[in-house]
Amino acid sequence: MNQLVLPLELRPARGRADFIVVPGNREAVAFIDSYPGWPAPAAALHGPPASGKSHLAAVWAMRAGARVMAASDLSGPAPEGPLVVENAERLASEAALFALMERGTPLLLTAEAAPADWRVALPDLVSRLRAMLSFALWAPDDQLLEALAAKLFADRQLQVPKAVITHMIARLERSPLAIRDFVARADARALAEKRPINLGLIRDLLAEG
Repeated sequence: MNQLVLPLELRPARGRADFIVVPGNREAVAFIDSYPGWPAPAAALHGPPASGKSHLAAVWAMRAGARVMAASDLSGPAPEGPLVVENAERLASEAALFALMERGTPLLLTAEAAPADWRVALPDLVSRLRAMLSFALWAPDDQLLEALAAKLFADRQLQVPKAVITHMIARLERSPLAIRDFVARADARALAEKRPINLGLIRDLLAEG
């Protein structure tokens, strides 16, 4: 009989030392690390889901003493001081974001697409977004994919052999979301069947699609 798996809260490691630095995101990390010596008060981090935008934004928020809020909640005057606005392409109010950028206080935006590609209508905001500093956080090389998988397992207090991770990555969709979902499935299966996460378990999951 399979063991019942209880849905426990997962708390990913979000410190600076926990962020995976590879060539594809090194420029973004260097920019965050350079604070408060930024050349402009506002910047954006963009990439697909689970690519590390919120992690790196949390690192900056801790360093800058910044508040964090969702763009869908930005409909009026924003809190004073440094601010992170998550999912910034899903704005509740273009005028509120423009006013925030006009304020000139430190601002970090996160989004899936680069700011120049956001669908906004306010002409002044369009100009600001096209000129904004922005940094991509995703280039799916094997080094990053394997490091991401290892971190996701480690967040669950699981140490998985590198050979197992390499086999897994070679056969999964090359996206951070796919890797995150597969790691969760592997953890759940291992708990339910009281098995280690080894090549056998990974092959069983991969065969299921």
